[in-house]
Amino acid sequence: MNKTEARCADAFTPWPPEFEARYKAEGYWGDVLLGDIARGDPSRTAVVAGRDRVSYGELDRRVANTASGLLRLGVERGDRVIVQLLNTTGFVVTFLALARIGAIPVLALPAHRESEIRYLCELADARAYVCADTDGGFDYRAMARALPVEHVIVDGDAQELVALAELAGGTGGPAEIWNRPAPSDIGVLLLSGGTTGLPKLIPRTHRDYVYNLEASAEVCGVTAGTVYLAVLPVAHNFALACPGVLGVLAAGGTVVLASSGSPDEAFPLIERERVTACALVPPLAHLWLEAAPRTRNDLSSLALLQVGGARFAPERAARVPEVLGCALQQVFGMAEGLLNYTRLDDPPELVERTQGRPLSPADEIRIVDAKGAPVAPGEVGELLTRGPYTPRGYYRAPEHNRLAFTADGFYRTGDLVRRLPSGHLVVEGREKDQINRGGDKISAAELESHLLAHPAVHDAAVVAIPDPVVGERTCAYLIARRPHAKDRPAADEPAEPAPERPTLRQIRDFLRERGVAAYKFPDRIEYVASFPRTAVGKISKKDLVAAATR
Repeated sequence: MNKTEARCADAFTPWPPEFEARYKAEGYWGDVLLGDIARGDPSRTAVVAGRDRVSYGELDRRVANTASGLLRLGVERGDRVIVQLLNTTGFVVTFLALARIGAIPVLALPAHRESEIRYLCELADARAYVCADTDGGFDYRAMARALPVEHVIVDGDAQELVALAELAGGTGGPAEIWNRPAPSDIGVLLLSGGTTGLPKLIPRTHRDYVYNLEASAEVCGVTAGTVYLAVLPVAHNFALACPGVLGVLAAGGTVVLASSGSPDEAFPLIERERVTACALVPPLAHLWLEAAPRTRNDLSSLALLQVGGARFAPERAARVPEVLGCALQQVFGMAEGLLNYTRLDDPPELVERTQGRPLSPADEIRIVDAKGAPVAPGEVGELLTRGPYTPRGYYRAPEHNRLAFTADGFYRTGDLVRRLPSGHLVVEGREKDQINRGGDKISAAELESHLLAHPAVHDAAVVAIPDPVVGERTCAYLIARRPHAKDRPAADEPAEPAPERPTLRQIRDFLRERGVAAYKFPDRIEYVASFPRTAVGKISKKDLVAAATR
C-alpha cells in the first residue's frame, strides 16, 4: 500500500473488483490523468479570461511550473488542497497542476464563507488553501489567515501570503521526478448538495472523472472548434466537467471564462469570441430569454445552450431555439455521478419536457417506491443509480454511506422521477430535505442549525416554497425563544418584556457574521407558536409549505 492509498483507505469506498474489471474491459476506464487532459494544438487558444489569452502551449508551461512550485512548497501526492477561486485562468492552472502531482483539489464555491471553508479544511485534513484575493468587497485573505492549513496561496495580491503567480513563474521540473498519481487515485473532491447538514465530499477518481468529461463532450458534440462560455462557477460539476471546462480542453477547444451570467457581460463575449456553447441554470436562461430580443450583440454563433441544475419549465424551454437561435440541451445530474442529457437529435417534445437520458450505456437505473420495490413502468419513484462514474461512497462518511447507498452499491439520489419508454427521465420532485434555489442546493438541516444558534430563536424549520424565477425560495419558520423558568421574575417582581423577534434583515446579518454563504440566507421568515406535527411526532414540513403558499 503506497502513501496515498494508506491515507485514503478509511476515506474512499472502491468499486468492487468485478466492476473494476468490467469497466476497464469495456473501455469506460483508461489511463489518462486529469492533469493531462488539456491536449489541444500548442498554438491554439485554450483559455480566455479577461485580457488573458492563453494558448495550449502556454497553459502547459504554466501548469508544469505551478506543479513544480507546489512540490517545492511541500504539497505532494495525496495532500488535500481547498481551492476557492473565481472563474480565472488561475483556477484552470491550479486544478491541472494539483492533478498532475497527485494532490487532491477540494472545490469550494466562491460564495462560501468561513463556516463552510473551515468545515472543509477539517473534514479533508487540508494541507493548503488556494483563494482569490478579493471579490465584491470580500477579502478572502483575511478569512484565510484564520484557517487551520499549513499554506495559503493567493491568486492576485497575496500580501504576505504565497502568490500563485510566483509558483507559476518558476521553472517546471522534469515530470519524471514527480510522484505521479495512479488512474485509480482520487483526482478531485466535489461538494454534495448537503442534504443532511453540512456538505459531504464526493471522491472522483482520475479515471471515472475523465470518463465523465470525455463521454459528456462526445454526447454534446464538442470538438476542437468549440468555444465554450463558462458563466457558472467552474468549481461546480456542471460547469467543470459536463462537459464544461475540462471536457472542452480535452477536445482541444477554447474556454472563455466570465465572472457572471449577466447578459450585459455574457452577450458581448458571445459576439467577440464567437462562442458556440454555454451552460446555464434556469433563472439565468430565463434572464437571457428576456434580454435577447433587445440586445444589439450578435448571438448567431451560439449553437448549443445547456440548461440544468433545476427543472426548466417546458414553456420556457420551447422558446430557446426561437429566441436565442440555438439548440437546447437539458441536463439533469449530480456531482455524485449520474448525468442525463437530452440528445442533439431528440425531437422537440423530449427536449422541452424531459431531463434527458443517462450518459453511459453502463449506467444502471432503478426507480423504486418507499419500500425499495420497483415501481410500475412510467410511475413516479425514487431514482437509484450505479455506474462507471458514480462513486460507491462519500469521503470519510461511513455512517452516512450506509444510508445513502444500498447494499449492492446503488446511490439513493433522493430525486423523484418517472421514466419514459425512450429511457428519458422526467423529474417530479425530491425526497431530500433540500432547497434548490436557482441551482444552488441548500441543506435545510444546515441552515436550521445556524438559525438555532440565534439567542432569540427557540426552534427553526426551513422549507422550500415555489418561485417562478429561481424555482424555489427559502422560507424559515421560527419559534421565538421565551425566558426559561429560572430566568422568570418572582411573583412580586415586574415581568421582563419578551425578547424582540429578529427581523429578516437581522437574521441575515446574524448568518453573515457566522460566515454563512449569502445564497443560503432565508428569503422569508415566519414566526409561529408551534410547528405542525405528523402522526409520528415529526415536524410536518408539508403543512408548513402549504401554509407558506396559501
